[in-house]
Amino acid sequence: MSTFLDTNDLVLLTGRKTKSKQVATLRKMGIQFFINACGKPVVPLSAIDGRREEKKLKHQWNPTE
Repeated sequence: MSTFLDTNDLVLLTGRKTKSKQVATLRKMGIQFFINACGKPVVPLSAIDGRREEKKLKHQWNPTE
């Protein structure tokens, strides 16, 4: 199982086949995505499946506290 949507899923989600149109549609939809080195939008599954990525702890545990 991949961490990101595959090409077919991205086309299904956006209804678009070209990279620029996919990017525009994802922005309109408010879906988190990244642009890879090829200029292609990459959507993490966590952006659409309702799960949130765990946030890093702001405070590190200190045994002397």
